[in-house]
Amino acid sequence: MVRSLLSIDWDYFIPLKKEWLNSYTETPRNIEWIWYKRHLESSLRGIDIEKSVSISFRLDDFWDKIREHFIFAKDIEVYVSESHILSYHIAINNKCEEVYSLDTHSDLGYGGISSTSFKLHCANWMGKLLDGGWIKRAHIVYSHHTTEKPDDFKDFNKLFPVIYYNDIDELPKDIYTAAIHICRSGAWTPPWFDDEFFKLVNNLKLPYKVIKLYKRKWNIRKIQLSDLLFYLNFS
Repeated sequence: MVRSLLSIDWDYFIPLKKEWLNSYTETPRNIEWIWYKRHLESSLRGIDIEKSVSISFRLDDFWDKIREHFIFAKDIEVYVSESHILSYHIAINNKCEEVYSLDTHSDLGYGGISSTSFKLHCANWMGKLLDGGWIKRAHIVYSHHTTEKPDDFKDFNKLFPVIYYNDIDELPKDIYTAAIHICRSGAWTPPWFDDEFFKLVNNLKLPYKVIKLYKRKWNIRKIQLSDLLFYLNFS
């Protein structure tokens, strides 16, 4: 029986503004501070940033849709983290041969095949799993709002079995799942949706382990003047 990891990035559910899409290190600056800066800059232009983006996928029946395709192991391990990089370690530790990733990004690596020789990070973990021979196949389920295309990764597609999907419904049935990872990717997902993120996690109704999840406290209405100046002026 093929052991698989189901890896879900919260940004799969949230289409962001183009000007927010970038390559970020996952630090407090990019996970929390940058969102205050964006909020304040938008407010100065008369824009309510919290109403400018929305969750594009129904959360209430998400796991029902997942269970139509995935069979969860009785002793399944569930992890919740900040960074998608953790999937690299989960796949190896759980001896997974395949990874099914629901994401806006492929995370194969964005500098061609040479990017797998770079230090492990959130944008190349999938490529390093393939290049290191840790997994046999990568399955990437793109969000409907992704800007990526399979042709963007021709180097990987020639060397490794990478299968792309445009929707969960395209997945095969009876995928044996040894582990589940849900990551927030706070550099790409707004903090005012954190309650919805935990709603997604808790709707799974399975025990989970939280590993290195940054604690964000989003309270724009109680921000102090000193904080306001700090957020507006950092770069």
